[in-house]
Amino acid sequence: MVDPAEAIGKAREAVSQRAELPGMSLMEHLEELRRRIVHSAVYLCLGFVVAYVFHERLYGFVQEPLEKLHIKLNYTHPMDPLNLYLQVSLIGGAILASPFILYQVWLFIAPGLYQKERRFVVPFMGATVGLFLMGASFGYFWVLPGALKILIVDFGKSFNPMVTIEEYTGFFLSVILGLGISFELPVLIFFLALFGIVSPRFLWKNIRYAILAVFLVAAIITPSPDPWTMCIYAIPMLLLYLVGIGVAWYVHPSRRKAREATS
Repeated sequence: MVDPAEAIGKAREAVSQRAELPGMSLMEHLEELRRRIVHSAVYLCLGFVVAYVFHERLYGFVQEPLEKLHIKLNYTHPMDPLNLYLQVSLIGGAILASPFILYQVWLFIAPGLYQKERRFVVPFMGATVGLFLMGASFGYFWVLPGALKILIVDFGKSFNPMVTIEEYTGFFLSVILGLGISFELPVLIFFLALFGIVSPRFLWKNIRYAILAVFLVAAIITPSPDPWTMCIYAIPMLLLYLVGIGVAWYVHPSRRKAREATS
């Protein structure tokens, strides 16, 4: 039989938690969104300016994998060198500004969270930036050199490589950004589980479909046709999916309610 006092206490707690969430009209939401977008754009512009000061070093960073193969970049349009400097400065500026931009994202969604859920702001920012840098570093130091060696030294050994700035920049960014974004999988699962959209049971039950999806994504973004390179892409994403299941188990509403009941 349900204890009336306990039921009243739970009802009061639910009401107090709901009171933490301030009601906002549609126009207030749009105004808040506009404010966060403007602030994020300002941080991105500042990051771009700082990165452009070091654009020569950033170019050297981008060129280094080809330098190891003794290949110089070529260009076919007078604007190509400037476009390269602008692109690498924009990406570098976005990385520099990412903690501030992510904080703006958090400020936008925080009003819809309970007080206990807002404590995830520091883990959210740290994990998002850290996982992206891990994925980008993995692509830069492992995947990109291996792919260039296979494509240029192995498959292209009978030909004279003439790599242009435009083609190499697109190839470089597809590898670095592709892996950096792919490593954000646990953060995506974190939010889906936090709002109760997915559960750890659901994620584990459908792991076979996740494996298929991961290999399809790896096949799309893999820069070389061999299966080994595709596995290099897919295996870290599968491991991150398993990490995401653990994250979902910790932050899912049912689990949080169980911890609160035992505390």
